[in-house]
Amino acid sequence: MAHPPKMSSIVGQHSEPSNTTRQGFWARHPASVAADLIGWSVFVDGVGGRIVETEAYHHEDPASHSYAGRTPRTEVMFGPQGHVYVYRSYGIHWCLNFVCWDEAPGGAVLIRAIEPTARLDVMTERRGLMDARSLCSGPGKLCQALAVTHAHNGLALDRPPFQLQAGPRAGLVVGPRIGITKAAEVPWRFGEAGSRFVSRPFPRPTG
Repeated sequence: MAHPPKMSSIVGQHSEPSNTTRQGFWARHPASVAADLIGWSVFVDGVGGRIVETEAYHHEDPASHSYAGRTPRTEVMFGPQGHVYVYRSYGIHWCLNFVCWDEAPGGAVLIRAIEPTARLDVMTERRGLMDARSLCSGPGKLCQALAVTHAHNGLALDRPPFQLQAGPRAGLVVGPRIGITKAAEVPWRFGEAGSRFVSRPFPRPTG
């Protein structure tokens, strides 16, 4: 499995390019992109909020869909960077991913949770609940709230209905990915420090 970037290079920097869709931003290791996306905002047809939790998946990562190579399902992961990869988890929930990779294709960042900021009325109606903290606190929840489906698979992030905006974050926390059985110990889950909107609390630092 490929070695991740040094944690110091991820945690110590926060990329905010003037053009948030420039190709160079996505042409990096997924772990670096996943960390930098914390604090950004994503909108689908004007509905969305701040990204507070992400996970990175690399083409040499046993937990990644691209690990077994190119298939009809994973074709988008091997395509242009800065596009959307949408898949159905356990045959139930849609999951939103942003395609990114450096040396070889097949990487992506899973958007695990967002803090709702725009059109909460629409999200509430779609989700059938009023609790803002629960609207988008998980990959399936946020896709339901933003009405993301397989129809969005392969779309570019720099064109409607998608809109991305760079923004500041309170701080970054890092931990192992969740909900997987392979390479679960790899610390490629990233979140905004102190956020109440993440899908699950991050482990407390030890030592």
